[in-house]
Amino acid sequence: MTISEILKDTKYKLTRFSDDKIKTLEKNIVIKEVRGKNTPYVKCLKREKDIKLTPEEIIRQLYLMVLNKDMDYPIETRIAVEHPITFGREKKRADIVIFDKDRTETPFIIIELKKPKLKDGKNQLKSYCNVTGAPIGVWTNGDSISYYHRKDPNYFEDIPNIPKADQKLSDILTERWKIADLIKKDKLITEGKSLEGLIVEMENEVLANAGVDVFEEVFKLIFAKLYDEMESGRKISRNLQFRNYGDTDTELKTKLQKLFDKAKEKWEGVFDEDSKITLTPSHLAICVSSLQSVKLFNSNLDIIDEAFEYLINQSSKGEKGQYFTPRYVIDMAVKMLNPKEDETMIDTAAGSCGFPVHTIFHVWEQIMKKKGLNKSHLFTLETKPPECIDYVRDKVFAIDFDEKAVRVGRALNLIAGDGQTNVLHLNTLDWENWKETTDDDEDWRDTYNEGWKKLKKLRETKNINKNFKFDILMANPPFAGDIQQSQIINKYELGKKPSGKYNTKIGRDILFIERNIDFLKPGGRLAIVLPQGRFNNSSDKHIREFIAQRCRILAVVGLHGNAFKPHTGTKTSLLFLQKWDDKLCPQLEDYPIFFATMQQPSKDNSGKKIFLRKKNTSETSDNQTTEKKLEEYLLDSNGHRIVKHDLFNHDGLTENGIAEAFAEFAKKEKLSFF
Repeated sequence: MTISEILKDTKYKLTRFSDDKIKTLEKNIVIKEVRGKNTPYVKCLKREKDIKLTPEEIIRQLYLMVLNKDMDYPIETRIAVEHPITFGREKKRADIVIFDKDRTETPFIIIELKKPKLKDGKNQLKSYCNVTGAPIGVWTNGDSISYYHRKDPNYFEDIPNIPKADQKLSDILTERWKIADLIKKDKLITEGKSLEGLIVEMENEVLANAGVDVFEEVFKLIFAKLYDEMESGRKISRNLQFRNYGDTDTELKTKLQKLFDKAKEKWEGVFDEDSKITLTPSHLAICVSSLQSVKLFNSNLDIIDEAFEYLINQSSKGEKGQYFTPRYVIDMAVKMLNPKEDETMIDTAAGSCGFPVHTIFHVWEQIMKKKGLNKSHLFTLETKPPECIDYVRDKVFAIDFDEKAVRVGRALNLIAGDGQTNVLHLNTLDWENWKETTDDDEDWRDTYNEGWKKLKKLRETKNINKNFKFDILMANPPFAGDIQQSQIINKYELGKKPSGKYNTKIGRDILFIERNIDFLKPGGRLAIVLPQGRFNNSSDKHIREFIAQRCRILAVVGLHGNAFKPHTGTKTSLLFLQKWDDKLCPQLEDYPIFFATMQQPSKDNSGKKIFLRKKNTSETSDNQTTEKKLEEYLLDSNGHRIVKHDLFNHDGLTENGIAEAFAEFAKKEKLSFF
């Protein structure tokens, strides 16, 4: 019987442990017949007797090996298992206890394995540490792991690891970190965490009762930390400042405020000049401990993408029917439209700017390749060639009507573009009222005027904000709720019913179709996310005819019903168009269209991402090759898990998908952009 068989269908995994430890444990399994059933046992490293090998016991025995072999704790003198802890009349047993080096009966570290979920395990740990006074707690299920320092009964700070047998807790807390240390010890990899999960944990522990705007305070911390990483990435000898090196809570807050002020100065127009971190020193210390060992920068900013998606959906986005596009869907769209360095691009419903940011990365790769430069996994924080910055400054634009989303989008673009951005806070559909904002709102001009001056140059007609001359547009417009203002509806051809009368209300996405086509120059191309009904409903036939008169329909890609969960289960498709043009896209009566449907769900029914796991192959006796799944996740070049989808080949690690099939179709059809 194998360990994998015992752990099957449980929440316990083996990703925290080395192959040699797993093999050692597996080699020592003995099978005993208990009540007519074969039952696995193993000799416990501490108790020195055969113990039934349950999933929890597997994790315990492996972690005992880690403590003994890697951390140098003597099992005989400093470690206990099933250690009794008294709660009044009730007695519970801690899974593993490490005793203090000098006070040999006083718990120093308590390790919880029984609860395979972090929230449950942390609550159990807290109670054990509070009763015994143990200053350190550890929880693991073999997949994720968390280390905590008990500051007082209410607050448990994250720490990067536990001390080795010859170390003190202060050795861990005061160790200076440079960017190389952050890369090596990034807790998203070493502890199997996600940034979203850490924010949820901070909300549960601190932020929910701190009397602050959670979105604003987490945004400030991420903003300051990105600046800190960028500074250390560009000067590798610099010590990271977003870190508690044994500071008092007040000293730490003063240090963080200075860091935040420098970030505001570098990336203007995201926070007010007088904006301050409003968390109390003690609450801030907990949040810093949670985030300090996370590396936010990688080659494509997807870590912070996900965190902001969670934050904005929590605070405002879902109410308006606007949901963030999964980043792998964005990447597929970018690959299919294949933007070039000399082409302009806009997203008219930008959210946190997923389409613009991923377009930037796509073009940057072309620029780097042309210059013979390699892209490192810290590419986003490194100094870029001037051509990369010029592209962001002159060619990439974004608009959104949600102020919080615009600030996040601005932040990501400013960071990616090294201080350059054209992300504007405007209502895309109500273009006739832009003048009111752009001319009369002084605060708006202070923030957005540079980008607005560049956008004006792309208008088809001077002083009219209706038609533009963009090469590429990608957008996921909000499609929940209707527009009911007649002054907006009556501006649009699609605002009319087939009878010719104007609607009194109409779906936002319908108006966005027409508006987006107006943004394109002849030959320009478009990708837009739409509800599936627009492709099927007989009542929407006039919409399809409107599109076909103005554009070549390049492709329709049906997304899986789970793609936008947990925010919505609405079935959606991506529509790809190219505006008719005598040179780039000559009008045809009859032409082939590329159709594809996403087969892999990418998320489960609850909206949690499904990640690819490594596989190895072994031959059976009849030479048929079978696949045996291993516990380890397949990781990309940043060390992050890869979502299981069939939209494109992920850095050569997965099979070709829809994007590659479309590229072949585009070349065969001699489309202008391939």
